[in-house]
Amino acid sequence: MRRTFLALTIAATCGAALPAMADDTTQDATAPAVDAKEAPGKNRKNAEKLDGIVVNAVPLGQNADQIVAPVAVLAGSALDDAKGVSLGETVSSIPGVQSSALGTAVGRPVIRGLDGPRVAVLENGLSSQDVSNVSQDHAVTLEPFLADQIEVLKGPATLLYGSGAIGGVVNVVDGRIPEKAPDNGFAGRAEVRHDSVSDGHTGLLRLDAGNDTFAIHVDGMRRDNEDYDIPGGTLANSAVKTTSGSVGASLLGSWGYVGLSVSRFLDLYGSPAEPGDPAEGEDPVHIKMAQTNYTLKGGLVQPIDGISKVEFSLGHGAYQHVEFEGDVPGTTFSTDSNQGRLVVTHDPLGGWEGAFGVQTQHRQFSAVGEETFVPPTVTDGVGVFLTEQREFGPVKVELGARHDKQSVDPENGPKRDFSPNSFSAGVAWRFAEQWHLSLNLDHAERAPSEEELFANGPHAASNTFEIGSDLGKEKSNQAELGLHFHGEVVEGKVAVYYNKYKNFIYLADTGDVEDDLPVRIWSQNDATFRGAEAEATFHLSKGPSGNWDLRVFGDTVRATLADGGGNVPRIPAGRVGSTLSWSADSLRASLGAVRYMKQDKIAAFETDTAGYTLVNAHFAWTFVNDDRSQWEAFVDGNNLTNQTARPATSLFKDVAPLPGRNVSVGVRAYF
Repeated sequence: MRRTFLALTIAATCGAALPAMADDTTQDATAPAVDAKEAPGKNRKNAEKLDGIVVNAVPLGQNADQIVAPVAVLAGSALDDAKGVSLGETVSSIPGVQSSALGTAVGRPVIRGLDGPRVAVLENGLSSQDVSNVSQDHAVTLEPFLADQIEVLKGPATLLYGSGAIGGVVNVVDGRIPEKAPDNGFAGRAEVRHDSVSDGHTGLLRLDAGNDTFAIHVDGMRRDNEDYDIPGGTLANSAVKTTSGSVGASLLGSWGYVGLSVSRFLDLYGSPAEPGDPAEGEDPVHIKMAQTNYTLKGGLVQPIDGISKVEFSLGHGAYQHVEFEGDVPGTTFSTDSNQGRLVVTHDPLGGWEGAFGVQTQHRQFSAVGEETFVPPTVTDGVGVFLTEQREFGPVKVELGARHDKQSVDPENGPKRDFSPNSFSAGVAWRFAEQWHLSLNLDHAERAPSEEELFANGPHAASNTFEIGSDLGKEKSNQAELGLHFHGEVVEGKVAVYYNKYKNFIYLADTGDVEDDLPVRIWSQNDATFRGAEAEATFHLSKGPSGNWDLRVFGDTVRATLADGGGNVPRIPAGRVGSTLSWSADSLRASLGAVRYMKQDKIAAFETDTAGYTLVNAHFAWTFVNDDRSQWEAFVDGNNLTNQTARPATSLFKDVAPLPGRNVSVGVRAYF
C-alpha cells in the first residue's frame, strides 16, 4: 500500500552497522526505515515505537533508542492524535516539553524550562528563519499538520545546531524534497476536520510521485478558525487563518539524490492580549504574516573512499509580518536570510564512527514602524562541528565538539562579536538485556540575540515595553542521568538533570509602566535548572478483542537565579498524566488526563498560576483498508471537562487562557 504519511525512508546519513541498543524489536540502524507503502496497520504500529524510527536530526541513520543523548519522536497515530494549531501545542505531550501560548495561533516549544532563542525550530534540519524567537506573540512558520514526524532533541543538541539550540531542537520532517520515490510510483494523503471550539475548518492534501530517477512532491493546507470558546464565554481576537503549501522535485539514483523545493506560508491571527475596546476607541491588534522559502538539498552515497555519505542543504528565506491596529499597519518585521549546512559521514576509523560538518548563516532583520523596538540588524555566523561514537562491548560512547563565530551588527550601533564553544560526552551502559543506563555531560555557550541586546521600545502585540542590555555570552554546564527499560510488558525511562548557567539571559519584569505597557528588561545573572522526567508504557493485554496499553508520564523543573535573585520567570508547572489506549483491527481509542500543578515558584511581578486538569479522548475507525488506500474517520476531544487553563510559560496567561471544551471530527485518507 502507498502511504506518504509514514514514509520515513529518507536518505538519512549512512554508516556501518551499529549494534542495537534496544531489545529485539529495535530496527537495526542500517535496515530499511519504516516504509508506509505496505501493510498500513503494521506500519502505523511501528511508527509509534521510538525504536523503529530513524531520527533525521542526528547523523548515522540511528533510531531513537540507539542515541545516547535524550531524543523523542512523534509519528504515526501518536502524531495524528497530538496535532494542534501550533507546533508547541503539538509536541507538549512529550515529557519535558511544554509550550508558550498566545491563544492557539502562537505556541513555541519550551524544553526543560528553556524557550525563545535557546530552542532551535527546524524544518528538515534547516532553521525556520521566522521571528518567533523575538517575542511570544510571533508564530512559528511550520505547519504540524503537514509533518511526517517531529523530533525533539534535548541536552547536548547545541552541538549539531549551534548556540541557538542550547536548550534543545525541534525538527519537523515533512518530505518536501523527495529523497526516494514512492513504491508503485504514487502516494498521497488527505484530511478534513471541523473543530467545535472555534467553529474551525482544516483541510490538507499531499501528493508524491516518481520513479527510480525522478520524484515530485506537492502539498497544501488551509485552516480557518474563528475566535475560540473559553469557560464562560469566547476569547476575543483569537481567530487564526493559515495557508501553507510547497512544491518540490528531486533527481534520484544509486549515487544519492539532489532536489529543490519552494514553500509558502501565510498566517493571519489576532492578539488576544490586545483585543481592543470600541468604547475607548481602541482597535484590536492582529498580525498578517507571509514567508517564502527556497531550499536545495542533496545526499551523495560513498562519493569517495573513506566517506560513506555527504549531505548538504542550502536555504533562502524571505519573511515579513505586519502588526495591524484595526486597519492601520503598525510595525513591520522582516527577515531576509541565507543558510547552509554540510554534514560528512566517514567510514569506521579505528572503531569510531562519526560525522563532521559546517553550518553558515546570514540574516538581515528589521522592525520598521511606530513601534520599532529592535533596530535593523545583520547577523552572520559560521560553525564547525565533529561528533563521534564507538561501542566498547556493552558500553556505547558519544563525543562531540563545536566552535562558532557570530557577529551581530545593528544599524547605527556598535557591532558585537561572539565565539561560542560546545563540548559533549555521553555514555550508555547496557548492564542487562533489557536495561541500559545513560550519562550525558555537556558544556554549551550562546551568543545573545538581537532583541536581547538592542530592544528599546513598545510592542503592542505582546503588550510589553521591552529594553535590551549590553550582554555577554551565556554559558551552560549540564549533567543528565537516565535509566531505560525495554521489556515485553513494560517500557520505561526516567531521567534527572542539573544545569548550571553562567550569565543566564532572561526577560525581567520591573513593575514599571511606560506608554501604558509593563516594562521588561533583558537581564543577566547566574542560574540553576534542575528537573526530572519519567515515562512508562504498560502493555496490559493483547488478544483477539484488542490490545490495551497504559501510558503514564510526569515532569518537573525548578529554576532559580543566583545571589538572591529569586526564580527564573515563566517556568513550566510540574505535571503528571496518563492515557489508556485500546486498538483492534479497524478501531483505536484512548482516554487520558494531564494534571498541571499550581505554579507559585514565580519571579517578581509574576502572578501565581492555578493548577488544572486537561482530559482528552480520541477515537478512530478505519472503514476502508485495502491494497490501494486507507480511510479513517476520527473524533478527538480536548479539555473535555472545560477547565480554565493558564500555562505558566505564557506572558499572556492572565488574559488568554487555553481553549475550553473542543470536539474535532474529520476524515483522513492515505493512498
